Amino acid sequence: MLTEGARVVIFDAARLPRPHAHWFDPAHWPRRRVLDRGRGATFAIEADFGPAVLRRYRRGGAVARVLKDRYVWTGEAQARPFAEFRLLAAAFAAGLPVPRPLAAQVRRRGAFYSGDLLMAEIARTQTLSARLQVESDWTSFDWDGVGRTLGRVHAAGFRHADLNAHNLLLDDDGGVHVIDWDRGRRCAAGAWAETVLARLQRSLRKLFGERAEAADAREGWRLLLAAHAAGLRA
Repeated sequence: MLTEGARVVIFDAARLPRPHAHWFDPAHWPRRRVLDRGRGATFAIEADFGPAVLRRYRRGGAVARVLKDRYVWTGEAQARPFAEFRLLAAAFAAGLPVPRPLAAQVRRRGAFYSGDLLMAEIARTQTLSARLQVESDWTSFDWDGVGRTLGRVHAAGFRHADLNAHNLLLDDDGGVHVIDWDRGRRCAAGAWAETVLARLQRSLRKLFGERAEAADAREGWRLLLAAHAAGLRA
């Protein structure tokens, strides 16, 4: 951990030298592209240490008009970039398919802070939502792979705070990766896994409407649940 005045940084010393403050500024990277135009400004960048993703934490809801990127400081352990960095580091060390965290930064401003997270980019992927857009028969999609991956993640006790069809990435080799672990946590085994899956199903219904209720979609979801149960047992 580095402390430079109001700036505090934690980083993976095996992958990075001492992180410069400008690394967390998207304008510093001439080769960048926007990945997310929603609440959190997320960019893919080309850096000397390899392809990476930079996320700047942003508030949501009505409070965003006032606080924008500021959060109340309640201590280093509760700072969202640091909490996500540490959760990702634990999951990555456990061999789970999550982004490898590189560095997290917090900038103190009185009673508030703002923060950023750098992660290694997962190459050649598309979201589950994008893949399903082009699948005419949803039973031909690899629901088994998604279910088994989520079963492994849940068996290890990693609980996602907002699992939806945008933060499951599918790579060219058939791998499934779980991203966006802000506010995620590690839990003992329990019924919370069903809650996480229910959130994913709601996102599919929201994105695809009646298409998510078709016979092939229902069969696909059944295959996911069966694979998830198998992943939990494994």
